[in-house]
Amino acid sequence: MKQIKRRRRQDCPSAPSRVIRRICLAAGVLALTPSLALSQTLTIRNATVVGVVDGRLKPHTSVTIEGNRITRVAATLPPKATQGQVVDATGLYLIPGLWDMHTHAYSGETASFRIGSDLLLPLFIANGVTGIRDMGSNLDAVLRARGSIQEHQLVGPRIVLSGPMLDGPMSAYTAAIRVANPDDGRAAVRMLKERGVDFIKVQSGVPRDAYLAIADEAKQLHIPFEGHVPDAIRAKEAIELGQASFEHLLGVFEASSRDEDAFIAGAKKGPAVFLETWDLRRERAIVHALAQHHVWQCPTIASDLNSLIDFVQDPSLPYWPRDVVEGWRQWEMGRLNEADTIVEARRRFAEHEVDVIRKLHRAGVPFLAGTDAADGFDLVPGASLHRELEWFVTAGFTPLEALQTATINPSSFLNRSHDFGAVAAGKLADLVLLARNPLTDIRNTRSVVGVIADGRYYSTADLAQLRLQLIGVAAK
Repeated sequence: MKQIKRRRRQDCPSAPSRVIRRICLAAGVLALTPSLALSQTLTIRNATVVGVVDGRLKPHTSVTIEGNRITRVAATLPPKATQGQVVDATGLYLIPGLWDMHTHAYSGETASFRIGSDLLLPLFIANGVTGIRDMGSNLDAVLRARGSIQEHQLVGPRIVLSGPMLDGPMSAYTAAIRVANPDDGRAAVRMLKERGVDFIKVQSGVPRDAYLAIADEAKQLHIPFEGHVPDAIRAKEAIELGQASFEHLLGVFEASSRDEDAFIAGAKKGPAVFLETWDLRRERAIVHALAQHHVWQCPTIASDLNSLIDFVQDPSLPYWPRDVVEGWRQWEMGRLNEADTIVEARRRFAEHEVDVIRKLHRAGVPFLAGTDAADGFDLVPGASLHRELEWFVTAGFTPLEALQTATINPSSFLNRSHDFGAVAAGKLADLVLLARNPLTDIRNTRSVVGVIADGRYYSTADLAQLRLQLIGVAAK
């Protein structure tokens, strides 16, 4: 959740509405059908497998799944040699399941049961997103959701989570722990580690001495810390202390400014100031440092650069609560009345942000695709990930490189390359069937016609039914 932009679970048996009960019933029925039962063999037959490492296409390939693992990837066998449930994927493209590496499932407006568990999480599956990194949510809610998804009681993606964010003592976020001093920071890290979070998320308001303590405690407990580069910390300090990822390019903009010292001291900052004080020499220095230390960047481009045109043309709006969508519309329409100087500054900064991403990419800095869904403007969960991939291409990535930011790169960042990130034997069965080739046009990642999530197959008909139900939930 960026400071420079606008702010604004239960298990199935207790779901209150008839529509939600239908979703839970559908999930339960799917869990009992042969195509989704974990004891069954599932074969995706005659697909074109997309190699996300080298960009090679492997046509006429069959993928065999036992339980929730891929056991065989090889040339398609004759029909009589195939056992169990068979999916004919002739003419379709098979890719690893996609990841959105910056989400908030139970934060602010999405903290409610109706939106968080019954709409937001299933929307990821409906859009081919089989894994998310949750960067700030109510701890109990997101832990319950993670467990329910693992037990196949809730339709949703794999969740790697931080629980609540660590922020300053005046934080306004509901999904945050207020940290005023080093003792607060260390205690929060210990508590979250004990509760089973996967990493620590730091926010912008963490005081300097508390941040240093958080970094030290996380190192001692062998748990990664990631997130914003706090206002009181320089990007180079965050690099030296081992922060695993920078979100939203925060820290990079400040380090590229000749006023970085003033920002650390508390001076006002933002897009206009960053543009006015940008310094090429300083920018080159921070780009080099990030590349040298292999510090991952999750820029959440769409959360900054989505425009009124993107909003008006967004086909996913019916899947999100009408009152939230109307709020987005009113906010964006209000911006049309802003002064020409403000509009021009915003346009220039958008170009500048894309240019910074292009330079970081050329220097070899690694990237993750994340959207900040559902916080911010025009960020419908799942669908927003496809828009993020398109922004990467706008910033100079090839379609393959953009696809890597949501597949193999997340597996590397999470140290889970043995489990996911490619279509290969031994990996978890998180896969997506596409009607069109994503390597010729990254927009083709939207052509989802089948999803395998933890070994469970959602056919074209299943996905159509799920999407229809989710529209019903959104309309409530």
